[in-house]
Amino acid sequence: MSHVALVGYGRFGRALGTLLEAVGVEHRALDPVADIPEPLRAHSVGELLEEAELVVVAVPVPQMRDVLRSLRPHLRPEHLVLDVGSVKVKPVEALTEVLGAQVPWVGTHPLFGPLSLAMAERPMRVVLCPNPLHPEAAPRARRFYEGLGCEVIEQTPEGHDQVMARTHALTFFVAKGMVDSGAAADVPFAPASFKALSRTIETVRADAGHLFNAIQQENPFATQARGQLLTALQDIHRDLEAAPPVTQASEAAGLAAPGLEPEAPAPREPREHIDALDRELVELLARRAELARRQRRAQEKGNEPARTETLLAVRRAWARELGVDAQEVEAVFRVVLGSSLR
Repeated sequence: MSHVALVGYGRFGRALGTLLEAVGVEHRALDPVADIPEPLRAHSVGELLEEAELVVVAVPVPQMRDVLRSLRPHLRPEHLVLDVGSVKVKPVEALTEVLGAQVPWVGTHPLFGPLSLAMAERPMRVVLCPNPLHPEAAPRARRFYEGLGCEVIEQTPEGHDQVMARTHALTFFVAKGMVDSGAAADVPFAPASFKALSRTIETVRADAGHLFNAIQQENPFATQARGQLLTALQDIHRDLEAAPPVTQASEAAGLAAPGLEPEAPAPREPREHIDALDRELVELLARRAELARRQRRAQEKGNEPARTETLLAVRRAWARELGVDAQEVEAVFRVVLGSSLR
Protein backbone atom coordinates (compact mmCIF):
# COMPACT_ATOMS: atom_id res chain seq x y z
CA MET A 1 0.00 0.00 0.00
CA SER A 2 1.11 3.57 -0.62
CA HIS A 3 3.29 5.56 1.76
CA VAL A 4 0.88 7.98 3.46
CA ALA A 5 1.40 11.59 4.55
CA LEU A 6 -0.90 12.82 7.33
CA VAL A 7 -1.46 16.56 7.33
CA GLY A 8 -2.92 17.19 10.76
CA TYR A 9 -2.38 14.97 13.80
CA GLY A 10 -5.37 15.83 15.95
CA ARG A 11 -7.79 13.28 17.35
CA PHE A 12 -8.73 11.79 13.99
CA GLY A 13 -5.29 12.06 12.42
CA ARG A 14 -3.74 10.25 15.37
CA ALA A 15 -6.45 7.57 15.31
CA LEU A 16 -5.96 7.05 11.57
CA GLY A 17 -2.25 6.72 12.22
CA THR A 18 -2.88 3.84 14.63
CA LEU A 19 -5.03 2.16 11.97
CA LEU A 20 -2.29 2.59 9.37
CA GLU A 21 0.25 1.14 11.79
CA ALA A 22 -2.01 -1.83 12.52
CA VAL A 23 -2.06 -2.85 8.84
CA GLY A 24 1.62 -2.07 8.27
CA VAL A 25 1.29 1.10 6.16
CA GLU A 26 4.26 3.45 6.38
CA HIS A 27 3.27 6.98 7.23
CA ARG A 28 4.54 10.29 8.54
CA ALA A 29 2.69 13.28 9.97
CA LEU A 30 3.00 17.04 10.09
CA ASP A 31 1.21 19.25 12.59
CA PRO A 32 2.82 22.30 14.20
CA VAL A 33 0.74 22.06 17.39
CA ALA A 34 0.44 18.29 17.93
CA ASP A 35 2.67 15.93 19.87
CA ILE A 36 3.85 13.54 17.13
CA PRO A 37 6.17 10.62 17.98
CA GLU A 38 9.60 11.45 16.58
CA PRO A 39 9.84 8.48 14.17
CA LEU A 40 6.60 9.69 12.54
CA ARG A 41 7.26 13.41 12.66
CA ALA A 42 8.04 15.36 9.49
CA HIS A 43 9.65 18.74 10.07
CA SER A 44 8.53 20.39 6.85
CA VAL A 45 6.00 19.96 4.06
CA GLY A 46 8.78 18.98 1.66
CA GLU A 47 10.02 16.28 4.02
CA LEU A 48 6.47 15.03 4.61
CA LEU A 49 5.69 14.64 0.92
CA GLU A 50 9.09 13.43 -0.26
CA GLU A 51 8.19 9.72 -0.32
CA ALA A 52 4.42 9.98 -0.05
CA GLU A 53 2.03 8.79 -2.72
CA LEU A 54 -1.15 9.47 -0.76
CA VAL A 55 -1.78 12.67 1.22
CA VAL A 56 -4.55 12.69 3.85
CA VAL A 57 -5.61 16.19 4.93
CA ALA A 58 -7.07 15.75 8.43
CA VAL A 59 -7.69 19.33 9.51
CA PRO A 60 -10.87 21.17 10.59
CA VAL A 61 -13.06 22.04 7.60
CA PRO A 62 -12.71 25.84 8.01
CA GLN A 63 -8.91 25.47 7.69
CA MET A 64 -9.07 23.26 4.59
CA ARG A 65 -8.55 25.91 1.89
CA ASP A 66 -5.57 27.56 3.61
CA VAL A 67 -3.89 24.21 4.31
CA LEU A 68 -4.35 23.10 0.69
CA ARG A 69 -2.78 26.34 -0.50
CA SER A 70 0.25 25.74 1.71
CA LEU A 71 0.59 22.21 0.31
CA ARG A 72 0.04 23.13 -3.34
CA PRO A 73 3.64 24.16 -4.26
CA HIS A 74 4.91 20.80 -2.98
CA LEU A 75 2.30 18.53 -4.57
CA ARG A 76 3.03 16.54 -7.72
CA PRO A 77 0.69 14.91 -10.27
CA GLU A 78 1.53 11.46 -8.87
CA HIS A 79 0.18 12.41 -5.44
CA LEU A 80 -3.40 11.60 -4.44
CA VAL A 81 -4.94 14.03 -1.94
CA LEU A 82 -7.84 12.93 0.29
CA ASP A 83 -9.76 15.03 2.77
CA VAL A 84 -11.58 13.36 5.66
CA GLY A 85 -14.02 16.09 6.65
CA SER A 86 -17.44 15.25 8.06
CA VAL A 87 -19.05 17.50 5.42
CA LYS A 88 -18.28 17.35 1.73
CA VAL A 89 -19.67 20.24 -0.33
CA LYS A 90 -17.30 22.90 1.03
CA PRO A 91 -14.14 20.73 1.15
CA VAL A 92 -14.76 19.60 -2.44
CA GLU A 93 -15.14 23.24 -3.47
CA ALA A 94 -11.77 23.99 -1.83
CA LEU A 95 -10.11 20.98 -3.48
CA THR A 96 -11.49 22.03 -6.87
CA GLU A 97 -10.31 25.62 -6.44
CA VAL A 98 -6.80 24.89 -5.15
CA LEU A 99 -5.87 21.59 -6.83
CA GLY A 100 -8.24 21.56 -9.79
CA ALA A 101 -7.16 19.31 -12.64
CA GLN A 102 -3.45 19.51 -11.80
CA VAL A 103 -3.25 17.23 -8.74
CA PRO A 104 -5.53 14.17 -8.24
CA TRP A 105 -7.88 14.47 -5.28
CA VAL A 106 -11.00 12.87 -3.78
CA GLY A 107 -13.38 14.01 -1.06
CA THR A 108 -13.96 11.29 1.54
CA HIS A 109 -15.69 10.97 4.90
CA PRO A 110 -14.72 8.06 7.18
CA LEU A 111 -17.88 7.24 9.13
CA PHE A 112 -15.82 6.20 12.13
CA GLY A 113 -13.89 8.17 14.68
CA PRO A 114 -11.32 7.80 17.43
CA LEU A 115 -13.81 6.24 19.85
CA SER A 116 -15.12 3.61 17.42
CA LEU A 117 -11.56 2.79 16.32
CA ALA A 118 -10.46 2.45 19.94
CA MET A 119 -13.36 0.06 20.57
CA ALA A 120 -12.59 -1.95 17.38
CA GLU A 121 -16.16 -1.46 16.16
CA ARG A 122 -17.05 -2.96 12.81
CA PRO A 123 -17.89 -2.45 10.05
CA MET A 124 -15.81 0.62 9.23
CA ARG A 125 -17.46 2.57 6.41
CA VAL A 126 -16.22 5.44 4.27
CA VAL A 127 -18.18 7.72 1.96
CA LEU A 128 -16.24 8.55 -1.20
CA CYS A 129 -17.21 11.32 -3.64
CA PRO A 130 -15.83 10.51 -7.13
CA ASN A 131 -14.04 13.37 -8.84
CA PRO A 132 -14.84 13.89 -12.55
CA LEU A 133 -11.65 15.91 -13.01
CA HIS A 134 -9.62 12.84 -12.04
CA PRO A 135 -11.56 9.65 -12.92
CA GLU A 136 -8.66 7.44 -11.80
CA ALA A 137 -8.55 9.01 -8.31
CA ALA A 138 -11.66 7.34 -6.89
CA PRO A 139 -10.46 3.77 -7.63
CA ARG A 140 -7.11 4.60 -5.97
CA ALA A 141 -8.89 5.98 -2.92
CA ARG A 142 -11.17 2.93 -2.80
CA ARG A 143 -8.17 0.56 -2.83
CA PHE A 144 -6.58 2.54 0.00
CA TYR A 145 -9.62 2.38 2.26
CA GLU A 146 -10.41 -1.24 1.43
CA GLY A 147 -6.80 -2.07 2.33
CA LEU A 148 -7.58 -0.66 5.80
CA GLY A 149 -10.59 -2.98 6.08
CA CYS A 150 -13.23 -0.37 5.22
CA GLU A 151 -16.45 -0.66 3.25
CA VAL A 152 -16.68 2.14 0.65
CA ILE A 153 -19.92 3.92 -0.31
CA GLU A 154 -19.89 6.29 -3.29
CA GLN A 155 -22.01 9.43 -3.12
CA THR A 156 -22.08 12.98 -4.48
CA PRO A 157 -20.98 15.78 -2.11
CA GLU A 158 -24.52 17.20 -2.10
CA GLY A 159 -26.10 13.79 -1.51
CA HIS A 160 -23.66 13.14 1.32
CA ASP A 161 -24.35 16.45 3.07
CA GLN A 162 -28.11 16.04 2.74
CA VAL A 163 -27.96 12.66 4.47
CA MET A 164 -25.55 13.96 7.12
CA ALA A 165 -27.81 16.95 7.82
CA ARG A 166 -30.72 14.62 8.61
CA THR A 167 -28.62 12.16 10.62
CA HIS A 168 -25.23 13.29 11.92
CA ALA A 169 -26.11 16.97 12.37
CA LEU A 170 -29.52 16.34 13.95
CA THR A 171 -28.16 13.65 16.27
CA PHE A 172 -25.46 15.98 17.61
CA PHE A 173 -27.97 18.85 17.80
CA VAL A 174 -30.41 16.85 19.92
CA ALA A 175 -27.65 15.38 22.09
CA LYS A 176 -26.12 18.78 22.79
CA GLY A 177 -29.55 20.16 23.63
CA MET A 178 -30.03 17.39 26.16
CA VAL A 179 -26.59 18.03 27.66
CA ASP A 180 -27.14 21.79 27.89
CA SER A 181 -30.63 21.38 29.38
CA GLY A 182 -29.39 18.98 32.04
CA ALA A 183 -31.54 16.16 30.72
CA ALA A 184 -28.48 13.98 30.23
CA ALA A 185 -27.20 14.33 33.80
CA ASP A 186 -26.16 11.15 35.57
CA VAL A 187 -29.12 9.47 37.24
CA PRO A 188 -29.28 6.43 39.52
CA PHE A 189 -31.60 4.64 37.09
CA ALA A 190 -32.83 5.11 33.50
CA PRO A 191 -35.17 3.18 31.18
CA ALA A 192 -33.80 1.04 28.40
CA SER A 193 -35.12 3.55 25.86
CA PHE A 194 -32.52 6.04 27.12
CA LYS A 195 -29.55 3.77 26.51
CA ALA A 196 -29.51 4.43 22.77
CA LEU A 197 -29.23 8.17 23.45
CA SER A 198 -26.74 7.77 26.25
CA ARG A 199 -23.82 6.76 24.06
CA THR A 200 -24.51 9.55 21.56
CA ILE A 201 -24.53 12.06 24.40
CA GLU A 202 -21.16 10.79 25.61
CA THR A 203 -19.81 11.07 22.05
CA VAL A 204 -20.91 14.69 21.85
CA ARG A 205 -19.25 15.37 25.19
CA ALA A 206 -16.03 13.74 24.03
CA ASP A 207 -15.77 15.27 20.56
CA ALA A 208 -13.90 18.50 20.05
CA GLY A 209 -15.94 21.66 19.61
CA HIS A 210 -14.78 22.18 16.04
CA LEU A 211 -16.49 18.93 15.00
CA PHE A 212 -19.86 20.03 16.38
CA ASN A 213 -19.51 23.45 14.77
CA ALA A 214 -18.37 21.97 11.46
CA ILE A 215 -21.28 19.57 11.04
CA GLN A 216 -23.75 22.34 11.93
CA GLN A 217 -22.23 25.39 10.24
CA GLU A 218 -20.26 23.95 7.32
CA ASN A 219 -23.05 21.67 6.08
CA PRO A 220 -25.25 23.78 3.76
CA PHE A 221 -28.30 21.61 4.52
CA ALA A 222 -28.02 21.53 8.33
CA THR A 223 -29.89 24.78 9.00
CA GLN A 224 -32.96 23.56 7.14
CA ALA A 225 -32.84 20.18 8.90
CA ARG A 226 -32.63 21.83 12.32
CA GLY A 227 -35.49 24.14 11.44
CA GLN A 228 -37.71 21.26 10.37
CA LEU A 229 -36.94 19.40 13.58
CA LEU A 230 -37.67 22.43 15.75
CA THR A 231 -40.95 23.04 13.92
CA ALA A 232 -41.98 19.41 14.44
CA LEU A 233 -41.07 19.57 18.15
CA GLN A 234 -43.01 22.81 18.60
CA ASP A 235 -46.04 21.25 16.90
CA ILE A 236 -45.83 18.20 19.17
CA HIS A 237 -45.51 20.46 22.23
CA ARG A 238 -48.55 22.53 21.14
CA ASP A 239 -50.62 19.39 20.52
CA LEU A 240 -49.72 17.98 23.93
CA GLU A 241 -50.63 21.24 25.63
CA ALA A 242 -54.01 21.24 23.87
CA ALA A 243 -54.76 17.55 24.39
CA PRO A 244 -57.42 16.60 26.97
CA PRO A 245 -56.20 14.91 30.14
CA VAL A 246 -55.55 11.19 29.89
CA THR A 247 -58.30 9.23 31.55
CA GLN A 248 -58.69 5.58 32.36
CA ALA A 249 -61.19 5.30 29.53
CA SER A 250 -58.85 6.83 26.96
CA GLU A 251 -56.03 4.54 28.07
CA ALA A 252 -58.33 1.54 27.77
CA ALA A 253 -59.27 2.65 24.28
CA GLY A 254 -55.62 2.48 23.30
CA LEU A 255 -55.36 6.08 22.15
CA ALA A 256 -51.88 6.91 20.81
CA ALA A 257 -50.08 10.01 19.61
CA PRO A 258 -50.44 10.54 15.84
CA GLY A 259 -47.40 9.13 14.09
CA LEU A 260 -46.52 6.92 17.04
CA GLU A 261 -49.23 4.31 16.75
CA PRO A 262 -47.61 1.05 17.87
CA GLU A 263 -47.23 -1.63 15.27
CA ALA A 264 -47.91 -5.19 16.23
CA PRO A 265 -44.48 -6.75 16.72
CA ALA A 266 -43.70 -9.62 14.43
CA PRO A 267 -43.85 -12.80 16.49
CA ARG A 268 -40.44 -14.33 17.02
CA GLU A 269 -39.56 -17.73 18.34
CA PRO A 270 -37.01 -18.02 21.16
CA ARG A 271 -34.66 -19.63 18.63
CA GLU A 272 -34.69 -16.43 16.56
CA HIS A 273 -33.79 -14.34 19.60
CA ILE A 274 -30.99 -16.77 20.43
CA ASP A 275 -29.66 -16.54 16.87
CA ALA A 276 -29.64 -12.74 17.08
CA LEU A 277 -27.80 -12.81 20.40
CA ASP A 278 -25.30 -15.36 19.08
CA ARG A 279 -24.58 -13.05 16.14
CA GLU A 280 -23.89 -10.23 18.61
CA LEU A 281 -21.61 -12.54 20.60
CA VAL A 282 -19.59 -13.41 17.49
CA GLU A 283 -19.25 -9.71 16.60
CA LEU A 284 -18.13 -8.94 20.15
CA LEU A 285 -15.59 -11.77 20.04
CA ALA A 286 -14.19 -10.35 16.80
CA ARG A 287 -13.82 -6.92 18.41
CA ARG A 288 -12.26 -8.45 21.51
CA ALA A 289 -9.72 -10.36 19.40
CA GLU A 290 -8.68 -7.12 17.66
CA LEU A 291 -8.30 -5.27 20.98
CA ALA A 292 -6.31 -8.20 22.38
CA ARG A 293 -3.94 -8.01 19.39
CA ARG A 294 -3.42 -4.30 20.03
CA GLN A 295 -2.80 -4.94 23.72
CA ARG A 296 -0.17 -7.58 22.98
CA ARG A 297 1.68 -5.20 20.66
CA ALA A 298 1.73 -2.47 23.30
CA GLN A 299 2.21 -4.63 26.40
CA GLU A 300 5.58 -5.53 27.82
CA LYS A 301 6.37 -9.18 28.42
CA GLY A 302 5.49 -10.09 31.95
CA ASN A 303 3.77 -12.54 34.24
CA GLU A 304 1.05 -13.69 31.84
CA PRO A 305 -0.36 -16.47 34.12
CA ALA A 306 -0.84 -13.99 36.96
CA ARG A 307 -2.59 -11.52 34.67
CA THR A 308 -4.86 -14.30 33.39
CA GLU A 309 -5.87 -15.39 36.88
CA THR A 310 -6.63 -11.79 37.87
CA LEU A 311 -8.80 -11.37 34.77
CA LEU A 312 -10.66 -14.62 35.43
CA ALA A 313 -11.31 -13.65 39.04
CA VAL A 314 -12.98 -10.43 37.88
CA ARG A 315 -15.12 -12.33 35.34
CA ARG A 316 -16.22 -14.81 38.01
CA ALA A 317 -17.28 -11.89 40.20
CA TRP A 318 -19.31 -10.43 37.32
CA ALA A 319 -21.00 -13.79 36.83
CA ARG A 320 -22.00 -14.01 40.49
CA GLU A 321 -23.45 -10.47 40.32
CA LEU A 322 -25.64 -11.53 37.39
CA GLY A 323 -26.68 -14.86 38.87
CA VAL A 324 -24.74 -16.93 36.33
CA ASP A 325 -22.63 -19.98 37.18
CA ALA A 326 -19.15 -18.53 37.82
CA GLN A 327 -17.31 -21.74 36.92
CA GLU A 328 -19.08 -21.98 33.56
CA VAL A 329 -18.23 -18.35 32.80
CA GLU A 330 -14.61 -19.02 33.73
CA ALA A 331 -14.55 -21.98 31.35
CA VAL A 332 -15.86 -19.81 28.53
CA PHE A 333 -13.24 -17.14 29.16
CA ARG A 334 -10.45 -19.68 29.33
CA VAL A 335 -11.42 -20.72 25.78
CA VAL A 336 -11.62 -17.08 24.65
CA LEU A 337 -8.24 -16.25 26.18
CA GLY A 338 -6.64 -19.32 24.68
CA SER A 339 -7.95 -18.38 21.25
CA SER A 340 -6.65 -14.81 21.64
CA LEU A 341 -3.18 -16.04 22.60
CA ARG A 342 -3.04 -18.35 19.57
